Amino acid sequence: MLDKSFNGRKVILTAGPTYEPIDPVRFIGNHSTGKMGFALAECFARHGAEVHLVAGPTNLKAQDPAIEVTHVTTADEMYEAVRRLAPAADIWVFAAAVADYKPKAASAKKIKKAGDELTIELVKNVDIAAALGKEKRTDQFSVGFALETDNETVNAREKLQKKNLDMIVLNSLNDPGAGFKHDTNKITIIEQEATTAFELKSKTEVAQDIVNLIWERVHA
Repeated sequence: MLDKSFNGRKVILTAGPTYEPIDPVRFIGNHSTGKMGFALAECFARHGAEVHLVAGPTNLKAQDPAIEVTHVTTADEMYEAVRRLAPAADIWVFAAAVADYKPKAASAKKIKKAGDELTIELVKNVDIAAALGKEKRTDQFSVGFALETDNETVNAREKLQKKNLDMIVLNSLNDPGAGFKHDTNKITIIEQEATTAFELKSKTEVAQDIVNLIWERVHA
């Protein structure tokens, strides 16, 4: 793979979690740190791509000055940012861990403790990859992520079809050292006609493996 092999290519990435407010001090979220998405952004930039990173709440900062970052908090905010940027991008990579549900109505004031139970009504968030998959052009390449705990391959393949993805990166929480909070990851990349498994590696190395395979597909 050439050092500047993505020259002239525009890449949009999502990274990190989303936080869905319950009240001014509480939220629904997850353990994503954004490390995988940021590693991918750095890798694409290193190979010459114009990278726009849409990041949920994270302490990470992009190191390459070529990476433009848009900071968001909620799934709705992430969707609006990605939807605005997607038409001009050649490659979409959905690495964020977007909350599947959000409170139907967030309280404007802190919910005070009262009684032994609290019921919060949840509604489904927009599925960003699936929504944009309906608008994807044939000249655009789309990559999703699937973090699974059971029926991993079956569930990932279902998402590949449902979201009109060209490839999906599967993580299993059953693999030690993979998933949230780790500096390492173990992935399987699933495509329509191929499955490629990788050993446990640093997320920087994993990012390079993913970018290498994307390069092979878009230059085929």
